[in-house]
Amino acid sequence: MSIFDRMRMGRIAGLGTLALSGALLAGPVAAQDYPQRDIQMIIPFGVGGGSDTLARTIANVISELDLLPVSILPENRPGGSGAIGYGTVAQQSGNPYVIATVSVSFFTTPLLGASPVNYEDFTPLAAIAYSPYVLAVRSDSPYQTLEDMSGAERLTTSTVGVVSDAALLARMVSNELDVQIDAVPFDGEGEALAAVLGGHVDFVFMNPSEVMAQVDAGAMRPLAVSAAERIAALPDTPSFRELGYEIEHVQLRGLVMPGDVEQEVVAYWNGVLRQVAESDAWREQYIERYNDEAAFLPAEEFGPLIEQTNQRYETIMRDLGLL
Repeated sequence: MSIFDRMRMGRIAGLGTLALSGALLAGPVAAQDYPQRDIQMIIPFGVGGGSDTLARTIANVISELDLLPVSILPENRPGGSGAIGYGTVAQQSGNPYVIATVSVSFFTTPLLGASPVNYEDFTPLAAIAYSPYVLAVRSDSPYQTLEDMSGAERLTTSTVGVVSDAALLARMVSNELDVQIDAVPFDGEGEALAAVLGGHVDFVFMNPSEVMAQVDAGAMRPLAVSAAERIAALPDTPSFRELGYEIEHVQLRGLVMPGDVEQEVVAYWNGVLRQVAESDAWREQYIERYNDEAAFLPAEEFGPLIEQTNQRYETIMRDLGLL
């Protein structure tokens, strides 16, 4: 059973898992009166972006459900493609009162040598959701299926920057379909989307929240999703695996603390974050609003998944000649 299989199982866990959450909350750390002061949530990017939205929604749901006896204080520390914010967290080794969310830059910025810290300098807490990617073409594209794409001499796709999940997935598709794919980097999601809508590239990889409006309007057609199975937002769109391709990659939505945080603290936060992931408030405020997939993955499995994801980024970045 893959890690993502276990994440999907986490979505449908019932009262037994909530009971387990309560047991964790009543464990040794609670008896030691943790937490005793407010939690600082470092957001390594500016206000209004995806990481900012994720972090503040988590803080809001925790507050609404009264899961902590203290407050979470979000604080934006943008700069250096995440290096400043993540560096601020990692430099506080052993401090259980600072927390951060995981983003693509959590992996790519250190690999590029642009940050003095990397994933090994953090304590994984838990994943609480994941965002799949949708391979979509313009509605009048000649490519109706992935099989159609495999017959092309060459394909182009738009990505946000040179190093991104879209670029990684394009390389996976290139290998699986045995077709040359040129990734054209743009500065933002809007430009990348405009490139495919304008017919300048053949397809695009985007999160459901970024492409659903175009799909609903009939301007774009989804061909496959990068999760292991179909997603709620696009029930009629198959996954790559369903179509027989060994492609599975999603954007993690999880939290970390500085390195060397006590395991009792990790267990405590596993209890808190499990309740967040399984709550109606989280589903309404984040999952349904942004078309992500609700899931829970505890620290002992989130940690290996972080390492695996870092290895994936390193591989593609070497293939692209960036390392």
